[in-house]
Amino acid sequence: MNQIITFGEVLMRISPRGNKKFMQSNIAEFYFGGTELNVGISIANFGGKVKHIGVVSDDFIGDTALAYIRKFGVSTSSIEYSKRPLGVYFLEVGAVMRPSKISYNRSHSSFSEIVPSMVDWEKALKKANWMHWTGITPALTQGAFDTLKEGLVLAKEMGITVSADPTYRNGLWQYGKDAKSSLIELLHYSNIFIGGINEINEVLDTDYSYSNEDFLKASKQLMETFPSIEKVFDKIRTSLNSSWHRIRARMWNGVEFKESEDLDITHVIDRIGTGDAFAAGLIHGLQQYDDFKAMQFASAACALKHTYEGDVNYANADDVISILEGNVSGRFQR
Repeated sequence: MNQIITFGEVLMRISPRGNKKFMQSNIAEFYFGGTELNVGISIANFGGKVKHIGVVSDDFIGDTALAYIRKFGVSTSSIEYSKRPLGVYFLEVGAVMRPSKISYNRSHSSFSEIVPSMVDWEKALKKANWMHWTGITPALTQGAFDTLKEGLVLAKEMGITVSADPTYRNGLWQYGKDAKSSLIELLHYSNIFIGGINEINEVLDTDYSYSNEDFLKASKQLMETFPSIEKVFDKIRTSLNSSWHRIRARMWNGVEFKESEDLDITHVIDRIGTGDAFAAGLIHGLQQYDDFKAMQFASAACALKHTYEGDVNYANADDVISILEGNVSGRFQR
């Protein structure tokens, strides 16, 4: 059992080149991604064995998406086809004081058709030792929520470690299910919590501040409320502007609180997928190192993702370790 499972929508991203707005250009680039898929591909780039579960369109776009996923060594054996189109989102990349903007077209996508009967979880989890989920997927449809929950229930029964990134996006919860109660239900099957004060406040109905003292109190209350949760990791982003960000992280593992040093990204190439890169780095790190080094690895992976265009982090484990060793000058390697 050494396979990591990710479950979620595969999306195509369409964006004008550079930092242009759509009205400035009739030339666009496309990338494939999706929150959980980004995590899976990044872990595969670190050397992990990954299987992604989802649904793609039964056409040349879906075939192209699968070919892209397989290119990284991620298993697509549990991805199904649908007659509906692949989900799409449109991105205008901001710069300096101008923020980036996103518009989604996923309401009637191929993934929106998913129901529990489409996934053989017993077969999918047979070789797994880890499963990762985010708050994006259960927000999309009732079928997505039900399918995810069925997988989590079985994962818990099988003793598989489950990491949760309960990203809360109010605009996604449109099908009538309450976001808070839904996330609470799923967190009872989770062991590693990847999220900050906003996510904790959402599920606990609290108003903790962003201070380290409150983070510690919030983490303890979270672990008391959800006894299955063993560790809490929080990525902290400071945005000086759209092009200059600063990343650090903090953790509580039930024994000690620790915080990483700041990493400056003075010229952001691409902001999309950076949180996914953090989650992937953490999942990989927790299977290789102690908790603190795993968090440092995750922060460095997150910082590196800002330097790659597209949704996916192309960094390998050696690239991340190099950052941890202090090689942040960007000098030529010959």
